Amino acid sequence: MTESIPQPCDLLIEAGWVVPVEPHGAVLEDHAVAIRDGVILALLPAAEARARFAPQRVVSRPDGALIPGLVNAHTHNPMTLLRGVADDLPLKVWLQQHIWPVEAAVIGPEFVADGVTLAIAEMLRGGTTCVNENYFFPDVQAATYRRHGFRARIGLPVIDFPTAWAKTDDEYFDRAGEVHDQWRGDALIDTAFAPHAPYTVSDASFERIRMLADQLDVPVHLHLHETAQEVEQSLAEHGQRPLARLDRLGLVNDRLIAVHMTQVTDAEMHLCAERGVSVVHCPESNLKLASGFCPACALERAGVNLAIGTDGCASNNDLDMIGETRTAAILAKAVAGDAAAFDAATALRAATLGGARAIGFDHLIGSIEPGKQADLACIDLSPLETQPLHHVFSQLVYATGRHQVGDVWIAGREKLVARELVDLDAAAVVANARQWRERIAAIRR
Repeated sequence: MTESIPQPCDLLIEAGWVVPVEPHGAVLEDHAVAIRDGVILALLPAAEARARFAPQRVVSRPDGALIPGLVNAHTHNPMTLLRGVADDLPLKVWLQQHIWPVEAAVIGPEFVADGVTLAIAEMLRGGTTCVNENYFFPDVQAATYRRHGFRARIGLPVIDFPTAWAKTDDEYFDRAGEVHDQWRGDALIDTAFAPHAPYTVSDASFERIRMLADQLDVPVHLHLHETAQEVEQSLAEHGQRPLARLDRLGLVNDRLIAVHMTQVTDAEMHLCAERGVSVVHCPESNLKLASGFCPACALERAGVNLAIGTDGCASNNDLDMIGETRTAAILAKAVAGDAAAFDAATALRAATLGGARAIGFDHLIGSIEPGKQADLACIDLSPLETQPLHHVFSQLVYATGRHQVGDVWIAGREKLVARELVDLDAAAVVANARQWRERIAAIRR
């Protein structure tokens, strides 16, 4: 009887625990992931993997938990350069009196590229491998993410006033089409329409977005039901709550990525579930701006796909998806009045596969399954802060910090090794951020 010839692969990652997310709640001890050409070939016990595969390289992490790369489902990453600029203020004051004036003075291709680069470095060090972006100069964003090999859904902005990106409604849509065409079919970058919010976008623009989103087969990503004031304003101006207005305009469907959703009724939750709307929960931003509480548990139990996002660094003030997931899980229990609500496995699922599903990438990422892209993060569970280890999900969500992320891969390519960035010069990124601090401080004097 002849022995089978080991199958070649590029990389074999062995981990003390593999958390595939699908099936839900599974933890596989002493398992390995085989990768070839950036794609997951197999997930199997480590001993079997050593017999079945002939890898070019083996990475062994006996104290590590290998998880799908985290998906930050709502960010404004150029705003990393505005971290801490206007803290401890309510949303309207923060945005209109501080953020928008500073942005008007600094926004441009250089600001966007440098802000995204800083964000990529921070996200990789926290286990995030994919982002759903919402900001101006999407062409620059896309090029920057692609240059650094980071996966992203790039928002094509639409807003009812002139900006440095576009001056008129037609220009917003013309430029959106150009950026979409430029990145169509890219392996890492895709696009979505990103109308800012119901209170800054007209019915006519929303109708145009609906038509184009259907034609181009892209999602629609916007802030929705973020504050009570937004809902009151919509009732006064349109005679409808914002979600009802979007429904009238044909946008409440499985393309809609609704961010924040702190002010929702039971009927609205069920409507979102029926139509396939995804909700992105940004708990820390909502808490910091006193915007309200997204009923994450009620949404999840109603059947709504739930994702997690950090929002931008100007309102969070970090891109820490591990911390955000912990906050989401704990806050959900308080809001629901139920200590069993939104358990650790459900929270991690929202931060991975839920985010991937929200942005239309779940066929590619979000779980560790053969055929999917090898977007992975390995978290070291050996430090005293995560000992003793009784339950892997509990440790990952309730006890782990982003400083324990040791290794990150995107499409099988190493991006972080033993906490060190592979393609980015951390010292240069910090130096560049500091010069932006001086430029912004000079503007605000």
